[in-house]
Amino acid sequence: MNGVLRLPVEPGARRLILLEIALPVVLMVLGIYAGLLQVLFRAGVIQAAEFGGWEYYQALTLHGVVNAVVFTTFFAVAFGNALVPYALGMTLPLRWAWVSGITMIVGTLMAAWAILAGKASVLYTFYPPLMAHPLFYIGAALLIVGSWIAFFNWIPLYVRWRREHPGEKTPLAVVGMFATFIVWFIATIAVAIEVLVLLIPWSLGWTQEVNVPLARMLFWFFGHPLVYFWLLPAYTMYYTMLPRLAGGKLYSDKVARLVFMLLILFSIPVGAHHQYTEPVVSSGSKLLHAFLTFAVALPSLITAFTIAASLEYGARQRGAQGLFDWIVKQPFFSTDNWMFAYLIAGLIIFIMGGISGIVNASYNMNLVVHNTSWIPGHFHLTVAGPVLLAFLGMSLHLLSTYSGKELRLKRLAVAVPYLWLVGVFVFSWGMMRGGLHGEPRRSNLGLSYLNPDSPFYHPEWKLYVTVTMIGGIIMTIAMLAYFMVFFTTALSKRSQEAQVTFPLSEAYHDEPAGALLNFRPWLIAALVLIVVAYTPMVRDVMRGTFSSAPGYEPHNPAPVNQSLEEEIEQSATP
Repeated sequence: MNGVLRLPVEPGARRLILLEIALPVVLMVLGIYAGLLQVLFRAGVIQAAEFGGWEYYQALTLHGVVNAVVFTTFFAVAFGNALVPYALGMTLPLRWAWVSGITMIVGTLMAAWAILAGKASVLYTFYPPLMAHPLFYIGAALLIVGSWIAFFNWIPLYVRWRREHPGEKTPLAVVGMFATFIVWFIATIAVAIEVLVLLIPWSLGWTQEVNVPLARMLFWFFGHPLVYFWLLPAYTMYYTMLPRLAGGKLYSDKVARLVFMLLILFSIPVGAHHQYTEPVVSSGSKLLHAFLTFAVALPSLITAFTIAASLEYGARQRGAQGLFDWIVKQPFFSTDNWMFAYLIAGLIIFIMGGISGIVNASYNMNLVVHNTSWIPGHFHLTVAGPVLLAFLGMSLHLLSTYSGKELRLKRLAVAVPYLWLVGVFVFSWGMMRGGLHGEPRRSNLGLSYLNPDSPFYHPEWKLYVTVTMIGGIIMTIAMLAYFMVFFTTALSKRSQEAQVTFPLSEAYHDEPAGALLNFRPWLIAALVLIVVAYTPMVRDVMRGTFSSAPGYEPHNPAPVNQSLEEEIEQSATP
């Protein structure tokens, strides 16, 4: 990472960013442990009573919420707080940055209390009629609002930069982070409506029932764009840093900008492909969202070719010859260039994640794998592949540079992503192959389908849950190695002054950006497409012939069950 601009760090920014990195990493220790318990339980190695005092769905909720929502949101905010001012050559406004961070921390602690107290075993999708404690929903809302404040805090910097640099292209790193939070802001409006209008009043007892299909539609308006909120910071690293880490340049600046704009355009109106089995959603809406889901794969295909060209250019600058020599001439195991390992391993995993995602987007194939273990197998190839590894690598970079402490255990740090790659491939193969044979997801049957005396006995799943467990154990070992590197560095003595530095790449083809200079037309087009895609769905869920559902509290089901029985008896009475 030599030859990059190094700037001093303001003490307030230093403390904030280190806090936003360290807190979710500490919480992720619990999230990873909960994930290990899942694979051991599904393979029949431990009983439900051996969850360390946690109930099965409580642990599953903790695993999903901490790893997929809390860690990713905190990281994206911390990364943006560091990268946006650096790329613009400005200083982060600290007052609102701290308001953002404190709001997110308070919300996280509220939701964490509800989960750990066993009052929010609703999984990270929190589908009604499963009901959580009000503090879970309030905490989730505060986490979202805090992230909005962080984004709004960057906008005046961007406006001032545009005013001071008329006609210049916005730095690509800023384009990437603004695309990330534009997608996030639009998507989270829907889940904010779900939480504030439907779920909080319902959980407080102010309303007795909730429109389940409407709540699910609002969640998936947010839930699939959430994937791109995860991916876009990783894409930002791929385009702005990976070429330099590989010793070369970004092959095309214009193509990178096009990818970010296309993701703004296509990321949102795709949620109905998660609701292919919802009878209340019309087939026309499902078809439109299926086409749009295939369209959002286009930026990823463009990324594959552009990043490959950038890597090839860097390798040939270092002397690679022949047709394929550039592939093996990458700095895979360089301890001086350790972050390359995290980005390249994530890209390799994402190849399979993207291919399996096409299966989920296709209506007929989706019906085969819907609600089976195929889905978490695919899911871990995306969020636990390029997203997690990119975030882990950059977290180590931010920890090292903002604390002024040289990264410790560099050989172990380089081994982490490759060990994780092996683990996630083994894990996902077991889950996805089991899913093709009907193995369920989110099931607490455990030994039930491995026991010949059980009515749920399914002997062919034994191989797949065992393979899944082996992969999960390898992944856990990789994360233990990561935690060792992270906390050893965090607890070491400072060896240099804290500094802001990123290995930003130059462009090999630095073409005029044209229509890609401005976010406005792409944002307007995205909003129009959202209206077209979701207006029929809103009509469907509001006009459906179904009954709204009362709440079911997993931690306290008896009173709700009793009221349901009374309602049935009353309805049966002449």
